[in-house]
Amino acid sequence: MLDGMPLIDVHLHAARLPTLKPAWKQWAHDFGDNTVLERVYDGSGTVVPERFDAYLAEEGVDVALLLSEYSPKATGIQPIEDLLPLTAHNPSRVKAIANINPHLHYPIEEELQRQIDLGAVACKLHPVHAGVAANDRGLYPAYELCQSAGIPLVVHCGTSTFPGSSNRFADPVLLDDVLRDFRRLDIALAHGGRGWWYDAAAFMALSNEHVWIELSGLPPSRLREYYAKHNWNRLTRRMIFGTDWPGVPGIARNARAVAALCPDEETAALVLAGNAARVYNLKPEI
Repeated sequence: MLDGMPLIDVHLHAARLPTLKPAWKQWAHDFGDNTVLERVYDGSGTVVPERFDAYLAEEGVDVALLLSEYSPKATGIQPIEDLLPLTAHNPSRVKAIANINPHLHYPIEEELQRQIDLGAVACKLHPVHAGVAANDRGLYPAYELCQSAGIPLVVHCGTSTFPGSSNRFADPVLLDDVLRDFRRLDIALAHGGRGWWYDAAAFMALSNEHVWIELSGLPPSRLREYYAKHNWNRLTRRMIFGTDWPGVPGIARNARAVAALCPDEETAALVLAGNAARVYNLKPEI
């Protein structure tokens, strides 16, 4: 818990460094806390489960969701298997999110099921790094599996500066078809429309009970500015806390800053844990 309040971070990258491209390592160095990286990584570039779990505990994190990613054109490969030692060390705190890339995985739903069987609690689609539109019908079998399994779909919805990215695929309007065809599917908009789509992301979250603004990679000091055209009190109740660790100064620091922006304590509790617990089917051990 953080300051007496449960805390769930739904967006962390605890990848093995040898599998990643230099641009990812530079990103972590430029935007993260290098003393923390030196602490949780060993000499081979692998996150040490005991150190990582201790760090999360110190930051007040009750549940941390770690992202796998299969994006060889952009960031590299972050296979879900590399996350299993972390999830196994403390399964009540650390859980994995699956990732699918239709250019690598076929049949797409069989790969997603494989990752769910390994413990994944959600499915991440990275249109910008994978180079695929979210409404591509080839992805529909995976969406059907998410809906039937009752797990959320996390979609990268924001610009990326990594070489090989295709930012045109970050437009949340591409999800309009998906929301129409999968009416019970919860969708978290990772990065909340970062870049050119804040208004579109906010409108979708306010108009559809299955769409959520996921705050990873967004500086809390700029949130009111990003969503200035929308009812802040209503919109905050549609938000889910995430950091994009390690590209963040600190988890607790961000969480406190986000909580301070909320109109009341009840809303802060929803943003920091309550919404995530509902959407990702989590039960933090408090």
